[in-house]
Amino acid sequence: MGNTFEADQLSKKLMSWKETCAMEQRLTFVKAIEQGDEFFAELCRAFGISRKTGYKWRKRYETGGAVALADQSRAPHHQAHAMSEPIAKAILDARSDHRRWGPEKLRAWLQRKQPDQHWPSASTIGEMLKRAGLTAKPGNRLWVAPTPGRLQSAEGANAVWCADFKGYFHCQDGSRCDPLTVTDAYSRYLLRCQAVDGLDEKYARALFEAAFREYGLPKTIRTDNGAPFASVALAGLSTLSVWWIKLGIWPERIDPGKPQQNGRHERMHRTLRESTAEPPSTTLGRQQRAFDAFRQEYNHDRPHEALEMKTPSEFYQPSCRNYPNRLKRPEYHSDLLVRGVGSCGRIRWSGERVFITKTLAHEPIGLEGIADGIWKLWFGNYPIGWMDERTMHATDLNFPPKRLLNTQTQAEQNLSKKESQRWILMIRQSR
Repeated sequence: MGNTFEADQLSKKLMSWKETCAMEQRLTFVKAIEQGDEFFAELCRAFGISRKTGYKWRKRYETGGAVALADQSRAPHHQAHAMSEPIAKAILDARSDHRRWGPEKLRAWLQRKQPDQHWPSASTIGEMLKRAGLTAKPGNRLWVAPTPGRLQSAEGANAVWCADFKGYFHCQDGSRCDPLTVTDAYSRYLLRCQAVDGLDEKYARALFEAAFREYGLPKTIRTDNGAPFASVALAGLSTLSVWWIKLGIWPERIDPGKPQQNGRHERMHRTLRESTAEPPSTTLGRQQRAFDAFRQEYNHDRPHEALEMKTPSEFYQPSCRNYPNRLKRPEYHSDLLVRGVGSCGRIRWSGERVFITKTLAHEPIGLEGIADGIWKLWFGNYPIGWMDERTMHATDLNFPPKRLLNTQTQAEQNLSKKESQRWILMIRQSR
């Protein structure tokens, strides 16, 4: 009874484990054990720990002194499935020989080379390469709105033009070369292959303007989702694509990560690289002359398998739509309400300002009434999104307001009910 009272008094004098340094508490605990004034169980109760923990701290102190009372790593001393040095060296050697291969390709290649050897999983190989600094951290990809509708088919010349940057490389003198290429999807005719000074809109616009003046205007231009063809603005519009829409050209973008949707153009890039950039020319000027010679041969001399061994020049003819001398503002049907987008990217609506996009600053947009307070937004003949009067927000075309989806769902349900009632009536009449 007395021991219990004394232990309670001791617990009142001591602070809890959470309120003081754990190292100090453990040292105070083992010092109290050395004094031997209290029973071990009562002393553990006073410090708020179990007897198993108390024995552990006493044993550590007896073995290593006060230093042994510090927190120790809980990691296992031995890993049962640790990677051996020969295996790690073989993986690093394979990575050195194949710098562009990922963990899956490296593992498959090593298994073919040494099928009797047990190789680590692809995730383990990836972690090892990451620790060795042999992987590049992917950059943050900005979300770009998909193009409305399906990709247009190239049924004739100038129906679809394909454009892309081949990917930069360095000439032998160290100068950077960024080739911008434009082809006609139907005839494979290489309209432009020009090394520009950068991925800027002004350089791309100058190249397209020269192509429009020489060959006329296409109906559609197909690109990827990178700059300067697209942006993170509403509908993925960029300054360049806005200019195309004003010219009556439909900007069309492939799905992210699916270059096969622009496969004809990508195949031309492969031939271009093999013919002009392996190895590259000594200077940028000579590299451009190599591009010009390739374009002449590709269009007029080189037979193409997809064209029944004929040349692209035999299938291509300029467009009948000439490049206008003056750019017109978009015109809208009388059923649409027209609002001008201010310099801040907003329109006025019911006494408030609704943000659309700064890409359309100083341009008129059309609003088509779809449902109660829901409007479809147009720039010329190109749909760009939705606007809901209740929220006063504009959303991308792929994310219509929930009220519109609920209305459509209800309409579909009512239609299905009417259809089922019609069938029931027909069955009854047949009886």
